[in-house]
Amino acid sequence: MPRNPLGRALRWFGRSTEELDSEAAVRAAQASGALTIAECVDRQKATLRGRIAVLTLRPRSGTPWLEAELDDGSGSITLIWMGRREIPGVVAGRELRVTGRVSWVDGRRRMYNPYYELL
Repeated sequence: MPRNPLGRALRWFGRSTEELDSEAAVRAAQASGALTIAECVDRQKATLRGRIAVLTLRPRSGTPWLEAELDDGSGSITLIWMGRREIPGVVAGRELRVTGRVSWVDGRRRMYNPYYELL
């Protein structure tokens, strides 16, 4: 059966801005040599690239924890810096490259005290 180029173009134009942004973020992560968040497995050391969607300060047992939700278009991971109230340059909307060990906790991906690079 021959392919319909018009149908393929209409499907591409019919996609939402969020879908297009997600695909662009995944391509940027892969082009930089980083893994996508969706590819990460428990206990794996990984380098990831994405954008901070949410930044939160959560005190745990009297110790501050700075938490950032990193999204790369394929999924999200919670970055946790224990003992930190803030990190200059780490703000919502900022793009980062992080390296650390991925953990699965309560069904969610986490990375504790990752090495980070502001992009």
